[in-house]
Amino acid sequence: MKLFDVYPLIPVTITKAEGCKLWDDQGQEYIDLYGGHAVISIGHTHPHYVKRIKDQLDQIAFYSNSIQIPVQKEYAEKLGELSGYPEYELFLCNSGAEANENAIKLASFATGKSGFIAFSGGFHGRTSGAVALTDNPKIVAPCNEREDFQILPWGDLEAVEKRVKDGNIAGIIIEGIQGVNGIQVPSSKFLTGLAGIAKSYGVKLILDEVQSGFGRTGKFFAHQLVDGVKPDIISMAKGMGNGFPIGGILISPEFKATYGLLGTTFGGNHLACAAGLAVLEVIENENLLENATKLGEKLLAELKEVPGITAIRGTGLIIGIDLDREAGPVRSELVKKYHMFTGSAAGKNTIRLLPPLNIEWNQLNSFLTALKEILSQSPSS
Repeated sequence: MKLFDVYPLIPVTITKAEGCKLWDDQGQEYIDLYGGHAVISIGHTHPHYVKRIKDQLDQIAFYSNSIQIPVQKEYAEKLGELSGYPEYELFLCNSGAEANENAIKLASFATGKSGFIAFSGGFHGRTSGAVALTDNPKIVAPCNEREDFQILPWGDLEAVEKRVKDGNIAGIIIEGIQGVNGIQVPSSKFLTGLAGIAKSYGVKLILDEVQSGFGRTGKFFAHQLVDGVKPDIISMAKGMGNGFPIGGILISPEFKATYGLLGTTFGGNHLACAAGLAVLEVIENENLLENATKLGEKLLAELKEVPGITAIRGTGLIIGIDLDREAGPVRSELVKKYHMFTGSAAGKNTIRLLPPLNIEWNQLNSFLTALKEILSQSPSS
């Protein structure tokens, strides 16, 4: 049986990983500057992470949410403490797309309305409702099209308020930082404006922190870089489990839960919560928010001095780099010659950096040296 094609594959077979390093089946070492789509938050095979999962596996790996699961409660308490949202409630699922599906469903239940506003360039997942909130024609099938889901221009508060006034809007969804679109950071004015509109008109503000959360920006969530923004729902996944499938939403206490409103079979299982706890403990114990802030600031400053870079966006360890040439050949050379993994973006000239939060400066500096060498050559050479 042949596998269904999903992504263009890097011609490398990785057989071992540790920290920010990868090794292929030939023994070649690589630096991971992408973390498998921003998933690896605390480094590959972190000893504490491995031990947490193994210890849980020795006890019980899975039972459904029809019983009490103490590790869920432990996880919720720790997440509330570190995220700054101890008063919110937690619903656990399996992925970012599933988190966003449940977020919009919950907002619709709460308001009795069916319309949603999203923004150009956004990405919220590949399930039906999540796809309807994106304007990428490559992933929108006819069954995903919904007339009451509207994509508005990024940053256009006037368009948002006009649409909300027209009625039937249950919620507004926005990424803390747009990832697939090349690391587009919403302005403080835009985020605070959305929060104000949502509050004034009784619609729910959903912050999609699937890629930008769990310390990647130097704050626990990207929206916390802006004072005064407190979403009704926050969706999470990716770095939440460091590779173990886990997602979730944080839900404002203003929502009233009833049995059967949301549900899941695998969400919040014993192993997923053990993995999630390990991530939170490592982030806290190894000061990874501080590391992301410090190294991100240094890297952004150095990138500004590199000839051949036309724009830089991001904060902490979520960075988009626009080049004066197509990024594909540059990324390929980074793999083949310099043994480094980086990410692509919607823009053909953009490189995305999403390394583990415990990356070291010498590894980032090696990337800077390699990028300078590549960009010093003419694009055709």
